[in-house]
Amino acid sequence: MAALEPKIQIAGVLQESVVDGPGLRAVVFFQGCAHHCRGCHNPETWDPKGGTPLSVSEVWDLLRYNPLISGVTLSGGEPLDQPQGALALAKKVRAVGGNVMIYTGYTWEEINASQVGEISELLALTTLLVDGPFMLARKNEKLLFRGSENQRLIDVQASLGKKTPVLWKKSGGWMDGLAITGD
Repeated sequence: MAALEPKIQIAGVLQESVVDGPGLRAVVFFQGCAHHCRGCHNPETWDPKGGTPLSVSEVWDLLRYNPLISGVTLSGGEPLDQPQGALALAKKVRAVGGNVMIYTGYTWEEINASQVGEISELLALTTLLVDGPFMLARKNEKLLFRGSENQRLIDVQASLGKKTPVLWKKSGGWMDGLAITGD
């Protein structure tokens, strides 16, 4: 008997965005977040019972994946609190040559300390990760792809297996150093 496809409790999707990671991206906003960051720009995503439960295929259909986009950003809410659904979606993204970016309120160190099963598999498919809770006292609107100075833009593939993350740095071109394909 085939395994049931995981459900994702989502707050919504954006089919195209230029502010939620490098390049033209699609975004899935996961529903449910226990971090409750003061000043959060998505507090409506906090309630884990809110939003809509959808299968990964239904979420994919809502995205209407455009081959011109570079990948999909998993945002929230908290995507890492729904690891089965996040992993299944990441596999679909990578299967069509896209990359995966994740926003999480957990730090790299917290993720590494508890990395098991789906989280480990998900990180293996992830290109970039913005870690750490949003801190209103450290808000900085000039940061690339993040809201507060404590958050880091992490090159996940270079960081795997390390306790200290490797930060993604743009160089000459604003996307230099980032593989925007699924490779």
